[in-house]
Amino acid sequence: MPEQDIRHRPGVSSTAARLRLEITAFGAVGALAFLIDNGGYNLLVFGVPGHSPGPMAGAPVAASVVATGVATVFSWAGNRWWTYRHQRRARASHEFLLFVVVNIIGMGITAAAVFVARWAGFDSLLSDNIARLVGWTLATVFRFFTYRSVVFVSS
Repeated sequence: MPEQDIRHRPGVSSTAARLRLEITAFGAVGALAFLIDNGGYNLLVFGVPGHSPGPMAGAPVAASVVATGVATVFSWAGNRWWTYRHQRRARASHEFLLFVVVNIIGMGITAAAVFVARWAGFDSLLSDNIARLVGWTLATVFRFFTYRSVVFVSS
């Protein structure tokens, strides 16, 4: 069906517009969480450039969990009060618990990527960040679909 015909079908453009707005807000919150997550990880493992290694240099997988944990709290607040503000649960505690469970799974996906890279003998700044980017991308796709279908649904 030609694109102009799709735009004139009732409900299609409004649904597409809502989805675009949702993806945009989710992406903005996610981009900031990504910066918090990766910036925190690099500071914890590699420290400030030109200085000694970070306080968790010997524990990169644990550092990944800590950095992702901080980013998770930021992400919940951003998604609750911006991305899904019109479809959030009445009980914030229940929503947060679901959010945490989903993000523990996402955190595991990201940490597993670091584990696999380190197990394969890659332990540089570049290889850690590539592994985290791969893991974070997979975890983000998982989170998007789970947030909209399980976590941020009106109750």
